[in-house]
Amino acid sequence: MKTRTPTSLLVVWALTRTLLLLCVFKVVTVPGPDVTSDVSVIYQGWFDVLRTGTFPLDDVTWQYPPAAAAAILSPGLLPFLEYASAFFLLAFLADAAVFFMLLYVSERQGKARRGVWVWVAGLPLLGQTVYARYDVMVTAVAVAALLAMARHPRAAGVLTGIGAMLKVWPVLLLTGTRRGRATRATWGAAALTAGVLALVSAVSMPGAFAFLTFQRDRGTEVESLGALVFHVARRFGWSGSVQLNYGSVEFLGPHVDLVSALAQGLTALAFGWLVLWRLRARAWSSSTFADAGLTAVLLFTTTSRVISPQYMVWLVGVAAVCLLFRESRMALPVWLVLVASAVTFLEFPVWFGHVVASDSLGLALMVVRNGLLVAATLLACRRLWRATVTEPRRAERAAVPAEPADDRALPV
Repeated sequence: MKTRTPTSLLVVWALTRTLLLLCVFKVVTVPGPDVTSDVSVIYQGWFDVLRTGTFPLDDVTWQYPPAAAAAILSPGLLPFLEYASAFFLLAFLADAAVFFMLLYVSERQGKARRGVWVWVAGLPLLGQTVYARYDVMVTAVAVAALLAMARHPRAAGVLTGIGAMLKVWPVLLLTGTRRGRATRATWGAAALTAGVLALVSAVSMPGAFAFLTFQRDRGTEVESLGALVFHVARRFGWSGSVQLNYGSVEFLGPHVDLVSALAQGLTALAFGWLVLWRLRARAWSSSTFADAGLTAVLLFTTTSRVISPQYMVWLVGVAAVCLLFRESRMALPVWLVLVASAVTFLEFPVWFGHVVASDSLGLALMVVRNGLLVAATLLACRRLWRATVTEPRRAERAAVPAEPADDRALPV
């Protein structure tokens, strides 16, 4: 078992996080749109509404479960700082929490350090967006849930329930729990926690579930997989437009509804595949719950109508947990996710204008980034299926002894 923390991990983490802080505080300037404006304008606007005791009932950009209010209100814990500065500091602390959780498990439980390196080196590939969105806080809860899942299933369930009420996607981490007692404990605790939080939110503040009605008229976000259709179609005279809609830059116009429906259909197929996998899975290794969690998050991210840059934070966090386990089959999908993260930084914020314009550079960036996500998703599905369905079935067949021959059939 390792007993000494490598200095390189601490140094690289400290240097890269210092650079991220310098970027969000605008000491270092990055080309492209100002990603911190969402904090100082949108988040702070929600903060002003939430602290009056109600959810943003008339703001269609509020599209989050009720526990998200805790993340938006959290800068109030640092009243000596203005809102944006406090938010950036809390995002940094969430990042630090993930780092030290991964490091602790690696050092104390003899896990692979490569998982820690995925977080240390992978997260800054996304640039300052990491600290300018509350997704890093949600990811911290999700990572804690995954790390607790093997030894403390009920605690993992509680954390997953909290994460799901922050931003829904952590519920996907329940996909890989071992069937039987572990699943009952984890899923039960998650459902109870989410139910209690939902009830408390509904009773204590008006509009806790208004967000459910705010997505019906959404278009297809320009960075999504489906958006590639319209990036190409614009070059052949497509008559639609690109607009800021429901808090993101989306394609609006002819056939957008069809492409959005197809994306939702792909998401439904992804859910069906995960159900089939759970029914067919025959063996669980120590890493299966993390591998399945990454596969589920990849499936739902890649098929979504919206692939915002901060969604990559989720993937990097879950990927880091996967590679803590030497048994994990997810090494190649994880490396593809990391490369996709670097391309994501180029398409937003650096060259986002090219993406919005659907010019050659913008189209190339989206083809590469989304192509990497599709490849990572398909590889993850294939490797998870082989490790838990195909190979165990072959092993079972090989272990069955051949039936003895009937002596009466032998010649005398």
